[in-house]
Amino acid sequence: MEIYVHKTEIELTGVTDFDLGKTFECGQCFRWNKGEEGNGFAGNSEQTESRSSYLGIAFGRAARLRHCGESIFITGTIEDFESVWRSYFDLDRNYAEIRQSLCIDDFMKQAAVFGEGIRILRQDKWEALCSFIISQNNNIPRIKSIIDTLCREFGDVVHFEDQQLFAFPSAERLAALDALSLVGLRCGYRAEYIINAARKVADGILDLDTLANSTPETARFELKKVHGVGDKVADCVMLFGLHMLDSFPLDVWMKRAVVKHYGPDFDPNIFSPYAGIAQQYIFHFMRNER
Repeated sequence: MEIYVHKTEIELTGVTDFDLGKTFECGQCFRWNKGEEGNGFAGNSEQTESRSSYLGIAFGRAARLRHCGESIFITGTIEDFESVWRSYFDLDRNYAEIRQSLCIDDFMKQAAVFGEGIRILRQDKWEALCSFIISQNNNIPRIKSIIDTLCREFGDVVHFEDQQLFAFPSAERLAALDALSLVGLRCGYRAEYIINAARKVADGILDLDTLANSTPETARFELKKVHGVGDKVADCVMLFGLHMLDSFPLDVWMKRAVVKHYGPDFDPNIFSPYAGIAQQYIFHFMRNER
């Protein structure tokens, strides 16, 4: 990967397996939105190819990403890139090599080819826990709407491109509230779960940083102590928040897929140590095939 610094953007070349649409729209995150890029990319005015871009916010930092030719451009300084985005997009991991290693049969070859470009984001651990509590029994547009309202009501303001965005509220901020304070989110029974989780994290009862360095068994056990966290939510938090890349979340679609292609005795360990990346290829493939 080569890095070039422009006036308002960082340009990345030589990055394999990084498709913005697939990465942001595969169900792992909820705060990146697609929009058409304008003419405000002064740092690279020689590029005239117009493509859609994605605007999002993570760790209290906003950025816009776009493809142009073989390059990916990220707004911000080199300091922003090195302190947040390099890790967030897992840019030092060779996903092309991992993808090839997961092609263990014809079905996975199809899924891996279709999912080429998906990267597992290193998301804020608390944000991932809260987001996937909200996600249960919900569709993606509604999940994004609830999270957007949560951030607007309780998150810090972040100014970006003459816009007013909002950071994800801290566990400490939400722990000071009660479920009635979240009525504007229209998240129903999940409000109690959100407050309960926030208090456990804020009080140190649930130490997400420690869990990220523990075993999958320990992490799942501790996460499931939180009201509203079952196996599927715990596995999503482990994969997308704790970055345990061997975690294999199973929802209805995934259960059908693995039973159909691998039988009722399916063991995700056949994809170890990157079962989570395999899961994303399968999930993306099955959802779009449908």
